[in-house]
Order: sequence, then C-alpha cells, then structure tokens
Amino acid sequence: MNTRMRRAAVAVAATTMAISLAACGSAKESGDKAEQGSEKKGDDLKIGLLLPENQTARYEKFDRPIIEKKISELTGGKAKVTYANAKQDANTQAQQVDTMITNKVDALILGSVDSKAIANSVKKAKDAGIPVVAFDRLAEGPIDAYTSFDNEEVGRAQGTALLEALGDKADGGTIVMMNGAITDPNAALFKKGAKSVLDGKVKYGKEYDTKEWKPENANANMEAAITALGKDKIDGVYSANDGMAGGIITALKGAGLSPLPPVTGQDAELAGVQRIVSGEQFMSVYKSYPAEGIVAAEMAVALAKGEKLDSIATSKVDSATTKGIPTVLVPVVSLTKDNIKDTVIKDGIWTLDEICSAKYKADCDKIGLK
Repeated sequence: MNTRMRRAAVAVAATTMAISLAACGSAKESGDKAEQGSEKKGDDLKIGLLLPENQTARYEKFDRPIIEKKISELTGGKAKVTYANAKQDANTQAQQVDTMITNKVDALILGSVDSKAIANSVKKAKDAGIPVVAFDRLAEGPIDAYTSFDNEEVGRAQGTALLEALGDKADGGTIVMMNGAITDPNAALFKKGAKSVLDGKVKYGKEYDTKEWKPENANANMEAAITALGKDKIDGVYSANDGMAGGIITALKGAGLSPLPPVTGQDAELAGVQRIVSGEQFMSVYKSYPAEGIVAAEMAVALAKGEKLDSIATSKVDSATTKGIPTVLVPVVSLTKDNIKDTVIKDGIWTLDEICSAKYKADCDKIGLK
C-alpha cells in the first residue's frame, strides 16, 4: 500500500472507531443474517472483491487498496483477496460472481454495476453459502450486509450548495440536472436528496439520466441542453459527480459561456478539486473512502468467519428484495474552495503539491491554499 493510502487510513481511524463504538453500544441483534450456518472459520480466508468500473478514479486508486490492506490486518496477513473489476459491464460482473463461487470464496464484497441485474448472481452466491456485502451500491437479492455513504445526504449537500451559488437566482432560476446512471441505485438517492432541496425553488430546464456515468455522455447531454435552452438561459448545473462535471464544463466552455454557471460534483477527484480551485466547478462531495472500505472489510471478514455483525453494523436498510440488511452509512462533507485544506489534504487523499500543480499554482495562491 502506498504512502497516501497509509496516511488516509490513519486519518480515518478515529471515524471508524467512533462507528464501531457506537455499534458496540447497541443491544439489538442486528447480525442475524451473518450466520451462514456452519462452523466458524479462522483467518485463512478467501475473500472476493468485485468493483463496478474504472471510469471513476476512486475504485482502483482508493477502494481496492484500502479494502485489501484492512482484510490483511484483520487476518494477520493470512486471508487471500481475489479481485476483479467489471469495467461497467453487468454481464461481465455476473461471470465474475460465477468465478468467485467456483473458487469457493468465504465471502464476497460486491460493488454492483446494475443493482437489479445482479440479483440472480447474489442468490447463486447465497445458495452456495457465500455471504455477500453490498459495497457502495445496494444490490438486490439476498444481501447479508451493506455499507455506503448517506446518499440522500449527498444529494442534499449538492442541492444546498447549488442554491447558495445561485444567489438571487436561487428563486426561479433555471438549471440543468445531470443525474447518474439509472442502473445505479445511488443515482436515484442523489437525485431524491437534491430535489428535496431544489423543488419549488428552481426550474428544471432539462434533466438527464446519464448512461454509465460517462463524462462524454454528460458532455453530449449538456450540449443538447444548451442548444435547446439557449446558453444565456442556464443559471446552474446539478452534476451528480465530478467526472460528469468535467464533461459538462467542457461543453459550457465550448459554447462560450462566461462566466461559467455554478456546477456541482461528487467524489473529490483530483481534477474536480482543481476545477474548484480555479473556479470552474463550485463544489464536490468528499466521501471518506477509507472509512467505507474499512467497514466493508470488517463485515466481509466477520461474515466469512460465521460471526454476527452487532459490533459493526449500526442500522438496517431494506432493498427492493431484502428486508433488514445490517448497514453502516458513512457521513459526507460538502467540499468547496473554503475547506479543501481541512478535508482532502488533511485526510491525505491529495497533497497540496498534487492539487496546486504548476497550472493551478496561481489559483491556489489566490484562494490562500498554500
């Protein structure tokens, strides 16, 4: 694990400890699903890790190494993690689950490409006695545990920030709403949270569900919105994540909008943080990937050993197919130019030198980021 990962993991230790301590205080039997029946196992485990895509930097750069490191720590280095990335292909991911079942993994951490389509694969794993932890996205089927961020709160943070940025146009202004992929259940939660803040205040000039979260699709959608509405009729843009924000801003600049309308984001990707520094993007949402990854690893190891999740899971959620899934939701932070130092830099996600590269040095100086 590289230096940044070690720094980030250390930085969230207090958060994870707080989550664990809060969970320990619960007398509820929240881990009933953890018992897969049979005898308990030791540390010599096989854990499968399936992540959905590599378009977003977080999965390969943060989530995978964090989860692998924590599993190693929890098992004294004895557990083996088998990893695969579906690269946004649901059929590929279904095949990957089959391979994990064939390899007889003891537990599976699953970041689903398509939450509905994967349900049958989850059932196959369950039938084979393999517990499944839904990671970041709540997959359907008989899931045993789930960890993610408070996704409606992500949307509320985005919507609140957008209204702030709109100023006097927050009442009756026209925005373009660029949601995520309909195959990702989180996208619907982001949208729900954002609209709980925006409804009744702004007008939705155009709204899109962006296929596969791809920046190029967001770019094409934004170009279509500009053509339909007129470049002078767009007061702001709700973008569900930073990757799409990049494509949106490229379209806005290509159409000659100056100054650019405020654009939201999510994930605190380096390019997104740099756009915030330069003033091209108004905000992002910072999510502590180490905290989420550590919880997923703890859940998977506990389930693999046949243990309950009482000391880990702090609440329960229902999916469309399964009730009472033991759950940990990690808090989120609205990221603007005013708190970059206290969030992504402090937590070791990005260094000052990485953010304030030669291209952005003057912008960093201008906002006092030194």
